[in-house]
Amino acid sequence: MAAALVRPRNNRMIAGVCAGLARRFGTTPATMRVIFLLSCLLPGPQFLIYLGLWIFLPSEDNASRNAW
Repeated sequence: MAAALVRPRNNRMIAGVCAGLARRFGTTPATMRVIFLLSCLLPGPQFLIYLGLWIFLPSEDNASRNAW
């Protein structure tokens, strides 16, 4: 079973979005950060998606408190 999509407490650089995505998809945070930076070279809403994930993904602290 895959890990839940949350922003972790550790391994954060800015908001933890890349670290959370890396944990979810089974790769390293550094690899996910490189993929994100390379994707920013292409036209599209990558930065807006990052900001949206920052806002809407729960922090690991909040997710563990809300889990029963």
